Amino acid sequence: MSQPPLRLSTTQHETKADSFKRLRRLSRLLDGMITIPGTTLGIGLDPILGLLPVAGDFLGVMLSAYIVLEAARMGVSQAILGRMVLNIIVDGLVGAVPVLGDFFDFAWTANIHNVKLLEDHLQQPATQRKSASKWFIVGILIGLFIIAVGLVAITVALMKWLVGGLFGG
Repeated sequence: MSQPPLRLSTTQHETKADSFKRLRRLSRLLDGMITIPGTTLGIGLDPILGLLPVAGDFLGVMLSAYIVLEAARMGVSQAILGRMVLNIIVDGLVGAVPVLGDFFDFAWTANIHNVKLLEDHLQQPATQRKSASKWFIVGILIGLFIIAVGLVAITVALMKWLVGGLFGG
């Protein structure tokens, strides 16, 4: 008994569209859920999380990494994934600087930029797309995790240094 052939293209298209909508909502939640009245600037969860010592920057990078993972699942090329990761690195490293980084987090919307890169990729004809290899994807996810852990270590070291300087210990 033979089974009818699977029609993956329609299902895959719907899945990609649903995933893209979910990622767009997540990027807005992280980077611009509340618009400042009279401006086009938005404040999201990412800069608010960044105010939390230690855990905030780690969580911000991990949530941003989820967008990169989903983009990789949708077949984004290595070059675009690299640009997405660079956006996250800039956001994480500068965002970890006390006070200055908090202001930077309000202005730098890495997640919105990354979803825009994904959108541009999805609008290309399928014949022009070249997906990243699984090993490349694993490598960038491990790299982002190491960066997130490094941000925690830097924050803890800065806090120890500041406390030691203030209290002579």
